[in-house]
Amino acid sequence: MSVVYINLFLAFTMSLMGLLIYRSHLMSSLLCLEGMMLSLFVMLAVTILSNHFTLASMTPIILLVFAACEAALGLSLLVMVSNTYGTDYVQNLNLLQC
Repeated sequence: MSVVYINLFLAFTMSLMGLLIYRSHLMSSLLCLEGMMLSLFVMLAVTILSNHFTLASMTPIILLVFAACEAALGLSLLVMVSNTYGTDYVQNLNLLQC
């Protein structure tokens, strides 16, 4: 395993650990999810480029589009929650309230 793959795996693992540890704030959770998606994007792009998979060259772009949609949806959810509840604590969210 090369140094690039080890660094990308460590980036993904650190983002996953951050998601598990700092899940009380919605903004921290969204940033950790974005870090996980970007490390997966770079890992997939490096793998495709190093193995010369020409048929799978669109896969990182599709993953990047999904990451952008996830970020836009998460930020809009964060704005809605912070305007409604006044904070971004996940514990203060009540899903039973209409």
